[in-house]
Amino acid sequence: MLMKLIVCIIAGLGAGIGTGFAGLSAAAVISPMLITFLGFEPYEAVGIALASDVLASAISAYTYGKNKNLDIKNGLVMLVTVLIFTLFGSYIASKVPGTTMGNLSVFMTFLLGIKFIVKPVMTTKEVQANKSAKQKFIQSVISGIVIGFICGFIGAGGGMMMLLILTMVLGYELKTAVGTSVFIMSFTAFTGAASHFAIGGLPDPVAFIICVAATLIGAQVSAKIANKSDAKTLNRMTGIVLAVLGAVMILVKML
Repeated sequence: MLMKLIVCIIAGLGAGIGTGFAGLSAAAVISPMLITFLGFEPYEAVGIALASDVLASAISAYTYGKNKNLDIKNGLVMLVTVLIFTLFGSYIASKVPGTTMGNLSVFMTFLLGIKFIVKPVMTTKEVQANKSAKQKFIQSVISGIVIGFICGFIGAGGGMMMLLILTMVLGYELKTAVGTSVFIMSFTAFTGAASHFAIGGLPDPVAFIICVAATLIGAQVSAKIANKSDAKTLNRMTGIVLAVLGAVMILVKML
């Protein structure tokens, strides 16, 4: 029981910090830790992780939105496209072995963290403001297609992929990219968690409650810190969070 408490608290706090700082999906942290250290069935572990994502992403999105670091209009366009193409990606994944792609997601989290440390995203909000509504709409649809397909195909890494595309492809400044990412994830995580519980039944109540609570606390604190930080500092913090979590997940997969 003590082992369960410790693992769930560490997993939840780590996932929450990753969500609040970098828009990282809790599924990338909680699932492998529950499976590796507590012997949870993968389906149940993913369901708990997705449920933890819902409140953590929602509170993070609220904090970023309150600080005007959230693009709701284009985020909604991307959300619809992501949901549709996640289903398509899942169907394709059912026909092809996806283990290699899953491992790639973990390495990409680590490499993206190094990227933010070495080469910070210093784009300003004016870059997006100078684009036309049509241009933003088209870019949001295309990005949603790519993110949704990859999420469905890999089964994880959605937050990381959104952050990568929003900053490096669409030119979002980092705070708005994270805010928009967690806004989208709050909906996708709810859909995923609901389907997991409907199919697989309710999860372990102790692990569920502790993971959700710890993730929520970690996300709320880190989101507040992130919105008060300057761009360079936030890049470094985001990079460290992604690099550390990526390294931990690599080690976990090697066990």
